[in-house]
Amino acid sequence: MVITWERKIEKSMETGDVIVKERLKLPIGVESFEEIRTDGFYYVDKTKLIEELLNQWGKVNLFTRPRRFGKSLNMSMLRSFFEIGAKPEWFKGLYISENTALCEAYMGKFPVVSISLKGVNGATYEEAKGYLIKVINREARRLQFLMESPKLTRFDRELFDELLRKNMDDETLTSSLQELSELLEKHFGEKVIVLIDEYDVPLAKANENGFYDEMALLIRNLFENVLKTNDSLKFAVLTGCLRVAKESIFTGLNNFKVYPITSAAFDEYFGFTDAEVRALLHAYDLDETYETVKAWYDGYRFGKADVYCPWDVINYCSDHISDSELPPQNYWINTSGNETIYHFIDEMGEKQKLTKAELEALVNGESVQKEINEELTYKELYASTENIWSALLMTGYLTKRGEADGKRYHLVVPNQEIRNIITEYILIRFRENVVKDGVMAEKFCRALADGKPEEVERVLTEYMEKTISVRDTFVHVATKENFYHGMLLGIVSYKSGWLVNSNRESGDGFSDIMIRDDAEKLGIIIEVKNAEDGKEDIECRNALRQIEVKKYGMSLRQMGVEQILNYGIACNRKRCRVMMERSR
Repeated sequence: MVITWERKIEKSMETGDVIVKERLKLPIGVESFEEIRTDGFYYVDKTKLIEELLNQWGKVNLFTRPRRFGKSLNMSMLRSFFEIGAKPEWFKGLYISENTALCEAYMGKFPVVSISLKGVNGATYEEAKGYLIKVINREARRLQFLMESPKLTRFDRELFDELLRKNMDDETLTSSLQELSELLEKHFGEKVIVLIDEYDVPLAKANENGFYDEMALLIRNLFENVLKTNDSLKFAVLTGCLRVAKESIFTGLNNFKVYPITSAAFDEYFGFTDAEVRALLHAYDLDETYETVKAWYDGYRFGKADVYCPWDVINYCSDHISDSELPPQNYWINTSGNETIYHFIDEMGEKQKLTKAELEALVNGESVQKEINEELTYKELYASTENIWSALLMTGYLTKRGEADGKRYHLVVPNQEIRNIITEYILIRFRENVVKDGVMAEKFCRALADGKPEEVERVLTEYMEKTISVRDTFVHVATKENFYHGMLLGIVSYKSGWLVNSNRESGDGFSDIMIRDDAEKLGIIIEVKNAEDGKEDIECRNALRQIEVKKYGMSLRQMGVEQILNYGIACNRKRCRVMMERSR
């Protein structure tokens, strides 16, 4: 059930009274289930997860999904449901409320220890350990009522007091969650549910900063105490991006159940289904944007479910309520680092030609078949290209299509947003290479300035043959042109003494690239087109005609430029056609 309006007052139309409606707010960055349900936010009902978890849970349950797919909100939902003091009104109208027997047996019946390791990202081991201590301190303060419990002894209270200290030693730290569980069981007389969100962030950051072994040992000891040797544990739920190898930090755990993105179990509960997205768009009068939202933010395949990235959809809706003309944005890229895909691209070179061809195929909408290892350590992540393929799947840069052949999956880029992330980074690296390859850039710029379109075409074609084609067969022409535009912009920006503008307003429109060389009193205007096979000449002429009709050279004339060269450049995959006219 979806509730669209927080408050809706309707009076008789005959009286002329005003109808008052208050639309539910969109929960951008809100990860508290309680806050969403009490403060007037739109909520996509994922409470069936609770029912399925209770029907098939293991002692320790691990869900791995990419970032921004609702892991933290689901963990907050679990705490709000199970923890003693839960309020039934939070779940009123949601799926789980219809299962009255389950609610009576489990809602508000258990003590809960709930932590997130999202912020344990220090640059050094000591700094990261300090952040972990703060996480434990915070949870201990939340449970500080234990200090007043008549069921705890003086020694119990002294033990709890240690969990509030900032100078906690390693032994106390690694035993902290187990000790909290024991004290909670002693107070309530019920075993404890443990929730650990983003369990692998400390390992990922430690790997990036060179202290992986120390952090892995710390996390292993912490988890072993709370998940393996904890008699007070009812069950535990963990979330993360990667399934870290069991022997790394989950040593000796029995009844340990993992639900990765390839598993059909719980596949619809992380991410939005198509029906949920349609309902959300309809609630905010954005039905006409459905095809755009689907192209940009859908395409993920978790288990047997097709899902959208929730973060993207919610942000898109928020932006387009106020500005319906705003183009789709890359929301996901700004939520954290993109080291995995960057590392993958950076690894390509002469010795990895196959990888280069495979990346080109992916960006062009094709699939590659790869064997996936769902158990990695972060230390092994970049040890081989094969491991990186696995990481790309699990972190959301790629998704699967069709049925697996054993451990081999057909991998594809899920949507336009991820294609943009990949191509934009390729362009960054392209521009860096242009600086290194100054000979090519100098030849190209010299040919432009000398009015030699054949030489411009030859140099550019040769260079494009060495780079990755990002021809995207699934999007509109403008998106294809953007890459070629960015590539040319990177080359001409190399030339010292040139003032280069991109998409500058001039005359009756905006020119793709405008160059001014004050020393030579020279102006160059470039209009870029994407061309289909056999239409390169036509698109070049269209580009030149556009420059003249829209009077792109007007601003250059006003600045005193005496000579203006107009270039029409039509690109098709790794080929180009160049035509030039002198402005009249």
